[in-house]
Amino acid sequence: MADNKRPIIATMIGDPAGVGPEVIVKALATGEPGKLCNPLLIGNAHALRSAIRKSDLKLELDVVRNFGDASFGNGRGNGHVAVLDPGDIGPEDFETGQPSAAGGRAVVRWIRLADELANAKSIDGWIMAPVDSTSLKLAAEVTSIDDLQPAETWMFRVSGPLRVVPLTEHIRISEVPATVTRASVLHLIELVTATLKRWGIASPRIGVAGLNPHAMFEEDAERIVPAIADAKKHGIDCTGPVAPDSIFRMGLDGRFDAIVSMYHDQGQIALKSAVFEGACTIYLGLPFVRLSVPHGTAMDIAGKGVAQHLSMLAAMKTAALLASGAGFLS
Repeated sequence: MADNKRPIIATMIGDPAGVGPEVIVKALATGEPGKLCNPLLIGNAHALRSAIRKSDLKLELDVVRNFGDASFGNGRGNGHVAVLDPGDIGPEDFETGQPSAAGGRAVVRWIRLADELANAKSIDGWIMAPVDSTSLKLAAEVTSIDDLQPAETWMFRVSGPLRVVPLTEHIRISEVPATVTRASVLHLIELVTATLKRWGIASPRIGVAGLNPHAMFEEDAERIVPAIADAKKHGIDCTGPVAPDSIFRMGLDGRFDAIVSMYHDQGQIALKSAVFEGACTIYLGLPFVRLSVPHGTAMDIAGKGVAQHLSMLAAMKTAALLASGAGFLS
């Protein structure tokens, strides 16, 4: 049973041996996510209880095996959180701080479960806590973390007022120019605009980075400029191509609601240099809100109670606001 006034936002706990369970319970213990949504956790309850104990928190878990048995808004307060634990991995199957095949297999199953619930509209969105590439390789479920990104999606990264989505992710720099086409740039501008409107931004302002220094060469003039002209004809508030060494500063100053960058590192360097803690990533192109955090499993500090939870807290709050159509964190 859910509180209909608030969205249900699930968080898949990530690799049970990493810092995912810790940063999740720390974020929930602030009480802030519970004010905006009905939180649900997906994953191993033992890992969560261990994180609660090691972080010295007061948080109670209401564990169920099936989503239909979960209860929300039942008056038990922010000290209680619903946990969907399918029972597919036990404490004997993994060790805190150590990658494992069992952990990798569990993560893939939990991701599929979260997607199923979201596609069925049982939940309004979900967050992926850090997964471990070594665990995934040991499990032989996928070949890399990139395989966990849904098809036909783009990674929209948010760090305070700076919000950036690149045309491509992990490809060679030598391959980048060929991906910058009039059609690809226009498609992403249109997708970002439509998505921002759905999330509650009535008239999105889109900045578009140039590919080359000072946006001064033929790719910028022959591919990006026409794409921006097309977007403007469709009524989109779009500016560019702006020199890559200037546009991200403009984003930090609040000039744009989102920036389209031409490749992964172009925007990532700016984002991670600006504000790393509190950043999160949203997947564009899905009918529901799906986020992840920008750090890994940090196996070296897992179980020590010292992991920072600000990125997870920002992800939980952002997911709740976007699912409600209330825009971004101010």
